[in-house]
Amino acid sequence: MQSPVPSDARLIARLHVRHADFALQLALDLPARGVTALFGRSGSGKTTALRAIAGLQRPESAFVAIGDEVWQDDAKDIFVPVHKRALGYVFQEASLFPHLGVRGNMTFGMKRVPHDRRRVSWQQAVELLGVGPLLERRPHQLSGGERQRVAIARALLTSPRLLLMDEPLAALDAISKEAILPYFERLHDELAIPVLYVSHSIDEVARLADQIVLLDQGVITASGPLHDVLTRLDLQTAFSDDIGAVLDARVIELDEAYGLSRIAFPGGSLLVGGVVRPVGAHVRARVLARDISLAVDAPGISSILNVLEAVVVEIRDAGADKVSVRLRLGDAAGAILISSITRRSRDLLALQPGQRVFAQVKSVALVT
Repeated sequence: MQSPVPSDARLIARLHVRHADFALQLALDLPARGVTALFGRSGSGKTTALRAIAGLQRPESAFVAIGDEVWQDDAKDIFVPVHKRALGYVFQEASLFPHLGVRGNMTFGMKRVPHDRRRVSWQQAVELLGVGPLLERRPHQLSGGERQRVAIARALLTSPRLLLMDEPLAALDAISKEAILPYFERLHDELAIPVLYVSHSIDEVARLADQIVLLDQGVITASGPLHDVLTRLDLQTAFSDDIGAVLDARVIELDEAYGLSRIAFPGGSLLVGGVVRPVGAHVRARVLARDISLAVDAPGISSILNVLEAVVVEIRDAGADKVSVRLRLGDAAGAILISSITRRSRDLLALQPGQRVFAQVKSVALVT
């Protein structure tokens, strides 16, 4: 299916929000398509930022524009109310109208847009979110994941230039999350509008986001492409025990006898469990730092099937007994991985930046 909402509209937002015990200082310049994650601990200002961009909360001062549309510019006394902003907003709870069926809820979203300005058709929204079998049901007859799919379809039928998602999976159990994530991936692949996605789950971010903005106590501590930010050693405390790298890869070989696939990326390849995609398919894989051990000599035969040659780029202390090691595979354009090892292992191997090592990858998670 072709992208339902073509757009070249970047989101520009400069926000200054002040409360008695909290201040938010935010400057965003986001791509015209793809998913940007706002990531941080509870209370870091993620939801406040979304509400201010939407116009649900008026900041002390702000500038908000999507493409050529200026929604707020306090310097020029411009403030467009939320109901006149071309945006879709998906909350933690689906918030469907209980007195309307699924069809009625979706039609409500579509009625907001004049016929000549509709850029998302009914059929496109139904197919993208797979809600066709749900159309004649009532909200109380839907699972949590189904309600969220309907809520997103309703938001898309407003033909938004920007889609805001405030922890849309937070209220779902693990099984429901797994059921809905493929639909979110379709949004990522086929929706040509910027999506601002709030989450405190690094698993969701690793699976869905292209860009990431780290927030801490109301300020941006880092922002940029997901792959770059996740592998910065100076930011590892933001990700707790889930530090690691995300690899954009391609399936190059299937081993059906052993139920394995080989995926390739700049600087190497890995065997992963499961024959899940045909040869040539693009996948996203996540390799956690705790699943990579290092050796200075080529390992012999081992139960660890994946061994990659790498160069140590950086070493940084990561607590009382741990260090994080940043590794580059292959040449200067190779992928980046992180290994978490003990300080004793670092000293035993006499690791130094520029040193060639062998990274033994114990586990790889295909996240798409």
